[in-house]
Amino acid sequence: MKISAPAKVNLRLEILARETLGYHQLETVFCALELADELEVVVDTDSVPAGGGVTVEVTAADVPGGERNLAHRAASAFTQRVTGLGAVSIHIRKRIPAAAGLGGGSSDAASTLLALNELAGRPLRRAELLELGATLGADVPFFACGSPLALAWGRGDRLLPLPPLPSRPVLVAVPPFASPTAEAYSLLAAQRGDVRAQAALIELDRLASWEAVSRDASNAFERPLFSGFTELADLKAALSRPPAMFALLSGSGSSMFAVFEDAEARDRAAARLAAEFPRVTFIPTATAETVPIQAQLVDPGTGSR
Repeated sequence: MKISAPAKVNLRLEILARETLGYHQLETVFCALELADELEVVVDTDSVPAGGGVTVEVTAADVPGGERNLAHRAASAFTQRVTGLGAVSIHIRKRIPAAAGLGGGSSDAASTLLALNELAGRPLRRAELLELGATLGADVPFFACGSPLALAWGRGDRLLPLPPLPSRPVLVAVPPFASPTAEAYSLLAAQRGDVRAQAALIELDRLASWEAVSRDASNAFERPLFSGFTELADLKAALSRPPAMFALLSGSGSSMFAVFEDAEARDRAAARLAAEFPRVTFIPTATAETVPIQAQLVDPGTGSR
């Protein structure tokens, strides 16, 4: 089975209280992009190895395959829950930059769960898939929920799917350095001290149009990261110039994105910014109005599914 694994950006991201177990509560608006990895998931029903039998190959040199890959962990978790499925092989064609706050690994994991559930005859309900995904990472439940836009809170495993916004052109900017999540949280804690959740009212009309979303666009990681990476602050200022609607850090970084009204404006901005920031990779894409969760079978008529 071939399946797309879309990237995401965060249209808003607030970090709330830290739990006694060390996890942070968050509140965010996830939005899927057309930029996506491609996965091919094959199950050999004639082979049911006692030890699992999951293999993962990746086309990107900077993304590990094998057991270190999150898609491998997802397949292993699924085959432990649904036994007797067979040997699983996964080939990932990477297009989403790694360790950039775009959710590529989490999306690959979610797409693996969705593909295996289809190939196994849908033994798990969507809620069970989300529960399984939550054990793998905070972004995985969003990619498994089937909606391109969602409000998430808690550890990212509490989700309210939202009607998708009209597709808008997006320019993703990927600096030549990573922003490790643990380091980003440390910088945030050092700057804010004891973070406590505050009362808030989120009205749905604030998420119903790009104009409303742009007014609320914010990311709690920007201030601490900008103090440590001045290039990020400069990049956001440049991305935010008109005709961009708004620009924002995605996740804990290091990538940033800008939303535009039309593709021509986005492409003009990309050309200008590429000359201004030669070390930054700029990727033109768009927000997604649907999330493809399955495609055609691979090698129909053989022992593979």
